[in-house]
Amino acid sequence: MTTPDVREVDVPEGLDGERLDAAMARMFGLSRSRAAELIGDGLVLLDGRTAAKSDRVLAGEPLQVTLPAPREAEPPRPVEGLVILYEDDDIVVVDKPRGVAAHPSPGWSGPTVIGGLTAAGHTVATSGAAERQGIVHRLDANTTGVMVVAKSERAYSELKRAFRERTVDKRYHALVQGHPDPLHGTVDAPIGRHPSGDGRFAVVSDGRPSVTHYDTLEAFRAASLVSVHLETGRTHQIRVHMSAIRHPCVGDLLYGADPVLAAHLGLTRQWLHAVSLTFAHPAGGGEVTFTSTYPADLAHALDILRAES
Repeated sequence: MTTPDVREVDVPEGLDGERLDAAMARMFGLSRSRAAELIGDGLVLLDGRTAAKSDRVLAGEPLQVTLPAPREAEPPRPVEGLVILYEDDDIVVVDKPRGVAAHPSPGWSGPTVIGGLTAAGHTVATSGAAERQGIVHRLDANTTGVMVVAKSERAYSELKRAFRERTVDKRYHALVQGHPDPLHGTVDAPIGRHPSGDGRFAVVSDGRPSVTHYDTLEAFRAASLVSVHLETGRTHQIRVHMSAIRHPCVGDLLYGADPVLAAHLGLTRQWLHAVSLTFAHPAGGGEVTFTSTYPADLAHALDILRAES
């Protein structure tokens, strides 16, 4: 039986005055949302007292963090709706349904692409962190569409390099509120964690460089269908950038979308779909492209808008 990991350290001088959740993230390699969870669960003591996430730390102050014992690994389970678009000895390309994360992570207890593939008997590369083996890029849990997973170690290395060097062409379609002006443009704005520490991301001055290109495909009375090409691959990038220019993805309540419009269109998640993925095959073959059609809920929302236009 595993036991909790209790860590006791003094706050280093370089973090003097930082918010506790931010300081913990840097000291223990946690996300700020995970740090906030531990604080909220009463597992963090600052100078001997139960801390709040908004507390400011002082250099030299004693900090005690109790990290719960990791849960026993759950056996992989099949994922309903996970479609195999292509498979060979090096890669497997899937059409990911909504409500499915790419891989296991703290706080996520739902189905995953890796779990679904493993349960169905598909092998994946062993490279990468244990919970992310074979994963070379990700889609948000409620974003649907094309995703490639590495099966061989060669494929993992080559695809990671291709994504890092931005030679992979990633195309998305998004239904956004209103009408972007200009109709075709680029959002070049750094993205980092939202200052609130609540798990959102935002355009922030000290964020990582992020570039999103968009082209309007179709305009409706209250929304526009846009094609999006990513140069970078930051978490929630399209959702953050479209919200930053005041055209959030329809249904994306986390980033300021109108709940009335979402309800009218029958949406319970953001309208965002990975329509195509193009890359050089890692086995030395030529360029390959894989595509995905809209799932039923997104197609239905478009049908309503077109009927009303």
